Amino acid sequence: METSRPVVVKHMPERVNVKQARVFLRDVEPLITSDRPQIVFDLSSVKQLDAAGVDMLLQCMSEVMKRDGDLKLAALSPHAAVILELTRTDRLFEIYETTADAVRSFSHFIPAAMRHQPFGLSSSGSSTAGSAQPTGVGPRHGGVPDVAA
Repeated sequence: METSRPVVVKHMPERVNVKQARVFLRDVEPLITSDRPQIVFDLSSVKQLDAAGVDMLLQCMSEVMKRDGDLKLAALSPHAAVILELTRTDRLFEIYETTADAVRSFSHFIPAAMRHQPFGLSSSGSSTAGSAQPTGVGPRHGGVPDVAA
């Protein structure tokens, strides 16, 4: 059984509006439509995120989940964090403080899943990954506001 697949980190542009969301979606389409994709979107440079950008993130998540993969967000800029919280979409993603933490979370989760289910993932796939967080990885949980320093 394959235990490690590559984790792809994709940096999002400064502006994620209608036009940029379409460009970004076209760029990541091969990644999100691969078999069991493991993707981290780095939002550290996002200075503008509108409804089209949020919708694009949800589209990406949907496509990844259809393929039994996982999409995590990391290093949210203050603006991106506020928009995701206001739209309550932060509850739908695993969000990590750093890209490195998000990448590490993939390797922490897979062995734990295999220990609990030695014959592979359940029919629900990895969509339950958000409910069973590995200890010590430290994602932001949706609905729990972070205090900016």
